[in-house]
Amino acid sequence: MQDIAILIPAAGASSRMRGRDKLIEEVDGLPLLRRQAKRAIFTGAHVTVTVPDHDHPRAKALAGLPVQLVAVPDADLGMSASLRRGVSFLPDGMKALMILPGDMPDLGTTDILTMVEHFRATPFPMVYQATSADGRPGHPVLFPAECFPALAQVDGDQGARKVLEAYKHRLRRVALPGERALTDLDTPEAWDAWRANQDGKIPA
Repeated sequence: MQDIAILIPAAGASSRMRGRDKLIEEVDGLPLLRRQAKRAIFTGAHVTVTVPDHDHPRAKALAGLPVQLVAVPDADLGMSASLRRGVSFLPDGMKALMILPGDMPDLGTTDILTMVEHFRATPFPMVYQATSADGRPGHPVLFPAECFPALAQVDGDQGARKVLEAYKHRLRRVALPGERALTDLDTPEAWDAWRANQDGKIPA
C-alpha cells in the first residue's frame, strides 16, 4: 500500500490542554502520538508526521518508527501549515493522502483500512470522509492526488475544509462504528471523560 500516504498533523500548540501535551498523554502504555503512528504504520502506508521541530518531545516519542518526520517552523499559522509542509514532502507516486488527526484514540488500523478500501473500490478517484455511525462527518479524510495542489495552498486554521468544499461534488462518506470518527481529545476534561469510559474495555 505504498502508493497511499497518511499524514498525522502533530505540530500544533495543544493550547487547550492548559500546559499538558495531548499527543504525549499516555494511552495503552504509549504516548498517544506513537500509538497512533503505529496504527497507521500497520496499514503498510507511507506515514508522514509533522512536528514543531526535530528536537521536540513529540519527535522523540516517535523514535525508531519508520515514519517521515517533517518539521513545521510556522506551525503558529494553524493546521494549514502542517498540511502544506506535509504535502510538499510526500514521495512521488502517491495516489492519495489520508489526513489522520493524532488526538483521536478511538480510530484504529481497521478504520484506516476501511477508508482505503472504499477509495480503491471506485474507478474514478473520489474524496472520502469518515462519519459516525449515524452519519455525522468527522475524520479521517482521504484525498486523491489531484487534490494535492489545493492542499499545498491552504491557509489559516481551517485545515482542509476549503478543499473539502471545493470537491463536495466528489465527496463520499464512510460510516465508522460508534463515534470513533468524532472523538478527539483536546482538553483535560475530554481526556478525563474518555479515560473514565475506558474502564473495562479491551483496547482496540
